Amino acid sequence: MRQPSVTVFPNELFPKLKYYVYRLIDPRDGQTFYVGKGKENRVFQHLHEAQSDKQGATASNPEKIKTIRDILLSGLEPIHIIHRHGMTEEESLLVEAALMDAYPGALDNLVDGHGAKDFGAAHVNQLVDAYKSEPMDFADYKVLLIKINRTAGNKSIYECVRYAWPIKMERAKKAEYVLAVDKGICRGVFKPNRWMVATKVNFPALTEDLLKRCGFEGVEAPANIVKHFINKRLPDGFIKKGKAFPCEYVNI
Repeated sequence: MRQPSVTVFPNELFPKLKYYVYRLIDPRDGQTFYVGKGKENRVFQHLHEAQSDKQGATASNPEKIKTIRDILLSGLEPIHIIHRHGMTEEESLLVEAALMDAYPGALDNLVDGHGAKDFGAAHVNQLVDAYKSEPMDFADYKVLLIKINRTAGNKSIYECVRYAWPIKMERAKKAEYVLAVDKGICRGVFKPNRWMVATKVNFPALTEDLLKRCGFEGVEAPANIVKHFINKRLPDGFIKKGKAFPCEYVNI
Protein backbone atom coordinates (compact mmCIF):
# COMPACT_ATOMS: atom_id res chain seq x y z
CA MET A 1 0.00 0.00 0.00
CA ARG A 2 1.47 3.37 -1.08
CA GLN A 3 2.25 5.76 1.73
CA PRO A 4 0.61 9.21 1.53
CA SER A 5 2.79 11.96 0.08
CA VAL A 6 4.76 14.11 2.50
CA THR A 7 3.37 17.65 2.56
CA VAL A 8 5.35 18.99 5.51
CA PHE A 9 8.89 18.42 6.76
CA PRO A 10 9.49 17.48 10.41
CA ASN A 11 10.92 20.47 12.25
CA GLU A 12 14.05 18.55 13.20
CA LEU A 13 15.03 18.40 9.51
CA PHE A 14 15.23 22.17 9.11
CA PRO A 15 18.85 22.56 10.37
CA LYS A 16 20.00 19.88 7.94
CA LEU A 17 18.00 21.10 4.96
CA LYS A 18 19.03 24.76 5.37
CA TYR A 19 18.29 26.44 2.00
CA TYR A 20 17.33 24.13 -0.84
CA VAL A 21 16.31 24.21 -4.51
CA TYR A 22 13.33 22.23 -5.74
CA ARG A 23 11.26 21.28 -8.78
CA LEU A 24 7.52 20.73 -9.05
CA ILE A 25 6.62 18.04 -11.60
CA ASP A 26 3.28 17.32 -13.25
CA PRO A 27 2.73 13.55 -12.75
CA ARG A 28 0.40 13.43 -15.76
CA ASP A 29 3.20 14.01 -18.26
CA GLY A 30 6.40 14.12 -16.20
CA GLN A 31 7.03 17.76 -17.11
CA THR A 32 8.67 20.20 -14.70
CA PHE A 33 6.42 23.26 -14.36
CA TYR A 34 8.06 25.19 -11.54
CA VAL A 35 11.52 25.71 -10.03
CA GLY A 36 12.06 27.43 -6.71
CA LYS A 37 14.30 27.86 -3.70
CA GLY A 38 13.56 28.22 -0.02
CA LYS A 39 13.89 26.74 3.42
CA GLU A 40 11.77 24.86 5.96
CA ASN A 41 8.41 24.05 4.26
CA ARG A 42 8.60 26.45 1.31
CA VAL A 43 8.44 23.60 -1.24
CA PHE A 44 4.95 22.64 -0.03
CA GLN A 45 3.46 26.14 0.17
CA HIS A 46 2.36 26.09 -3.49
CA LEU A 47 0.26 22.98 -2.92
CA HIS A 48 -1.27 24.41 0.23
CA GLU A 49 -2.06 27.67 -1.58
CA ALA A 50 -3.84 25.80 -4.36
CA GLN A 51 -5.85 23.76 -1.86
CA SER A 52 -6.90 26.73 0.29
CA ASP A 53 -7.60 29.28 -2.45
CA LYS A 54 -10.39 27.49 -4.29
CA GLN A 55 -11.08 30.28 -6.78
CA GLY A 56 -7.50 31.45 -7.26
CA ALA A 57 -8.55 35.00 -6.44
CA THR A 58 -5.57 35.74 -4.21
CA ALA A 59 -2.95 33.63 -5.99
CA SER A 60 0.36 35.39 -6.52
CA ASN A 61 1.02 33.19 -9.58
CA PRO A 62 -2.30 32.14 -11.17
CA GLU A 63 -0.70 29.91 -13.84
CA LYS A 64 1.21 27.87 -11.27
CA ILE A 65 -1.88 27.52 -9.08
CA LYS A 66 -4.01 26.51 -12.08
CA THR A 67 -1.51 23.78 -12.98
CA ILE A 68 -1.54 22.42 -9.42
CA ARG A 69 -5.32 22.59 -9.21
CA ASP A 70 -5.66 20.69 -12.50
CA ILE A 71 -3.35 18.01 -11.12
CA LEU A 72 -5.43 17.72 -7.95
CA LEU A 73 -8.67 17.49 -9.96
CA SER A 74 -7.19 14.52 -11.82
CA GLY A 75 -6.78 12.71 -8.49
CA LEU A 76 -3.01 13.17 -8.34
CA GLU A 77 -0.57 15.50 -6.59
CA PRO A 78 2.41 17.43 -7.91
CA ILE A 79 5.73 15.65 -7.40
CA HIS A 80 8.15 17.53 -5.14
CA ILE A 81 11.85 17.02 -5.89
CA ILE A 82 14.62 18.58 -3.79
CA HIS A 83 17.59 19.05 -6.11
CA ARG A 84 20.17 20.37 -3.69
CA HIS A 85 19.98 21.17 0.01
CA GLY A 86 22.23 22.24 2.86
CA MET A 87 23.07 25.55 1.17
CA THR A 88 23.30 29.19 2.11
CA GLU A 89 20.71 31.51 0.57
CA GLU A 90 23.28 32.92 -1.87
CA GLU A 91 24.24 29.43 -3.02
CA SER A 92 20.59 28.49 -3.47
CA LEU A 93 19.97 31.53 -5.70
CA LEU A 94 22.72 30.42 -8.08
CA VAL A 95 21.57 26.80 -8.16
CA GLU A 96 17.95 27.87 -8.72
CA ALA A 97 18.94 30.09 -11.66
CA ALA A 98 21.01 27.32 -13.26
CA LEU A 99 18.16 24.83 -12.90
CA MET A 100 15.66 27.29 -14.40
CA ASP A 101 17.97 27.65 -17.42
CA ALA A 102 17.49 23.94 -18.07
CA TYR A 103 13.74 24.40 -18.73
CA PRO A 104 13.45 27.39 -21.12
CA GLY A 105 9.86 28.27 -21.91
CA ALA A 106 8.42 25.38 -19.88
CA LEU A 107 8.02 26.93 -16.44
CA ASP A 108 5.19 28.80 -14.74
CA ASN A 109 7.75 30.99 -12.90
CA LEU A 110 6.94 34.69 -13.23
CA VAL A 111 10.55 35.91 -13.14
CA ASP A 112 13.91 34.74 -14.42
CA GLY A 113 16.48 33.15 -12.17
CA HIS A 114 18.88 35.25 -10.10
CA GLY A 115 21.32 37.01 -12.46
CA ALA A 116 19.93 35.20 -15.52
CA LYS A 117 20.24 38.15 -17.91
CA ASP A 118 23.96 38.60 -17.21
CA PHE A 119 25.25 35.20 -16.12
CA GLY A 120 22.60 32.74 -17.33
CA ALA A 121 22.56 30.24 -20.18
CA ALA A 122 24.45 31.49 -23.24
CA HIS A 123 25.84 30.19 -26.51
CA VAL A 124 29.63 29.93 -26.44
CA ASN A 125 29.82 32.65 -29.11
CA GLN A 126 27.84 34.97 -26.86
CA LEU A 127 30.32 34.46 -24.05
CA VAL A 128 33.24 35.27 -26.35
CA ASP A 129 31.44 38.46 -27.45
CA ALA A 130 30.64 39.39 -23.87
CA TYR A 131 34.22 39.18 -22.63
CA LYS A 132 36.33 39.93 -25.71
CA SER A 133 34.43 42.85 -27.26
CA GLU A 134 35.58 46.43 -26.80
CA PRO A 135 34.03 47.96 -23.65
CA MET A 136 31.51 50.78 -23.95
CA ASP A 137 32.69 54.31 -23.24
CA PHE A 138 29.81 56.27 -21.75
CA ALA A 139 31.76 59.56 -21.65
CA ASP A 140 29.18 62.27 -20.87
CA TYR A 141 26.25 60.55 -22.58
CA LYS A 142 23.09 60.28 -20.51
CA VAL A 143 21.90 56.75 -21.19
CA LEU A 144 19.45 54.22 -19.84
CA LEU A 145 20.63 50.62 -20.12
CA ILE A 146 17.89 48.00 -20.41
CA LYS A 147 18.57 44.27 -20.33
CA ILE A 148 16.34 42.67 -22.92
CA ASN A 149 15.08 39.11 -23.26
CA ARG A 150 15.96 37.90 -26.76
CA THR A 151 13.94 34.71 -26.25
CA ALA A 152 10.72 36.72 -26.51
CA GLY A 153 9.47 35.28 -29.81
CA ASN A 154 10.37 37.04 -33.03
CA LYS A 155 10.13 40.59 -31.71
CA SER A 156 12.60 43.18 -32.96
CA ILE A 157 15.18 44.60 -30.57
CA TYR A 158 13.19 47.84 -30.51
CA GLU A 159 10.02 46.00 -29.45
CA CYS A 160 11.98 44.04 -26.82
CA VAL A 161 13.45 47.16 -25.24
CA ARG A 162 10.71 49.77 -25.34
CA TYR A 163 8.32 48.44 -22.64
CA ALA A 164 7.37 47.78 -19.85
CA TRP A 165 9.89 48.68 -17.15
CA PRO A 166 9.67 49.40 -13.39
CA ILE A 167 11.34 52.80 -13.63
CA LYS A 168 10.49 56.38 -12.72
CA MET A 169 9.25 58.19 -15.80
CA GLU A 170 10.66 61.58 -14.78
CA ARG A 171 14.14 60.11 -14.46
CA ALA A 172 13.81 58.08 -17.66
CA LYS A 173 12.95 61.27 -19.56
CA LYS A 174 16.46 62.56 -18.77
CA ALA A 175 18.04 59.80 -20.85
CA GLU A 176 19.33 60.92 -24.24
CA TYR A 177 19.55 57.34 -25.47
CA VAL A 178 18.27 53.90 -24.51
CA LEU A 179 20.67 51.01 -24.99
CA ALA A 180 19.30 47.49 -25.46
CA VAL A 181 21.75 45.12 -23.76
CA ASP A 182 21.71 41.35 -24.26
CA LYS A 183 24.18 39.17 -22.32
CA GLY A 184 26.28 42.24 -21.61
CA ILE A 185 26.50 43.39 -25.26
CA CYS A 186 24.78 46.44 -26.73
CA ARG A 187 22.47 45.23 -29.50
CA GLY A 188 20.48 48.41 -30.16
CA VAL A 189 20.63 52.16 -29.55
CA PHE A 190 17.47 54.27 -29.59
CA LYS A 191 16.49 57.87 -29.03
CA PRO A 192 13.23 58.06 -27.05
CA ASN A 193 10.77 60.70 -28.22
CA ARG A 194 7.96 60.01 -25.77
CA TRP A 195 7.68 58.14 -22.48
CA MET A 196 4.29 56.68 -21.50
CA VAL A 197 2.65 54.66 -18.75
CA ALA A 198 2.46 50.98 -19.70
CA THR A 199 -1.23 50.65 -20.52
CA LYS A 200 -2.97 48.61 -23.20
CA VAL A 201 -3.91 51.87 -24.95
CA ASN A 202 -0.28 53.02 -25.17
CA PHE A 203 1.14 49.55 -25.85
CA PRO A 204 -1.54 47.37 -27.52
CA ALA A 205 0.52 44.18 -27.17
CA LEU A 206 0.06 44.29 -23.39
CA THR A 207 -2.63 42.02 -21.99
CA GLU A 208 -3.20 44.23 -18.93
CA ASP A 209 -2.41 47.73 -17.69
CA LEU A 210 0.84 47.97 -15.73
CA LEU A 211 0.42 51.35 -14.11
CA LYS A 212 3.68 51.21 -12.16
CA ARG A 213 5.71 50.61 -15.31
CA CYS A 214 6.45 52.68 -18.38
CA GLY A 215 7.88 52.51 -21.86
CA PHE A 216 8.76 54.73 -24.78
CA GLU A 217 8.25 55.52 -28.44
CA GLY A 218 11.40 56.41 -30.31
CA VAL A 219 13.68 55.94 -33.28
CA GLU A 220 17.11 54.49 -33.86
CA ALA A 221 19.81 56.87 -32.64
CA PRO A 222 21.97 58.81 -35.14
CA ALA A 223 24.56 56.68 -36.94
CA ASN A 224 27.53 58.09 -35.01
CA ILE A 225 25.88 57.28 -31.68
CA VAL A 226 24.96 53.77 -32.81
CA LYS A 227 28.54 53.18 -33.93
CA HIS A 228 29.83 54.41 -30.57
CA PHE A 229 27.88 51.76 -28.61
CA ILE A 230 26.72 48.92 -30.85
CA ASN A 231 28.24 45.44 -30.30
CA LYS A 232 30.36 46.70 -27.43
CA ARG A 233 30.28 45.18 -23.97
CA LEU A 234 29.56 46.59 -20.55
CA PRO A 235 32.78 47.61 -18.75
CA ASP A 236 34.24 45.09 -16.30
CA GLY A 237 32.53 45.25 -12.92
CA PHE A 238 29.77 47.53 -14.20
CA ILE A 239 27.00 45.08 -13.27
CA LYS A 240 27.38 43.34 -9.95
CA LYS A 241 27.01 39.57 -10.15
CA GLY A 242 23.49 38.44 -9.34
CA LYS A 243 21.89 41.86 -9.69
CA ALA A 244 18.34 41.30 -10.87
CA PHE A 245 17.14 44.83 -11.72
CA PRO A 246 16.77 45.10 -15.54
CA CYS A 247 17.54 48.81 -15.90
CA GLU A 248 20.57 50.96 -15.13
CA TYR A 249 21.09 54.71 -15.44
CA VAL A 250 24.41 56.22 -16.53
CA ASN A 251 25.23 59.91 -16.01
CA ILE A 252 21.65 60.63 -14.98
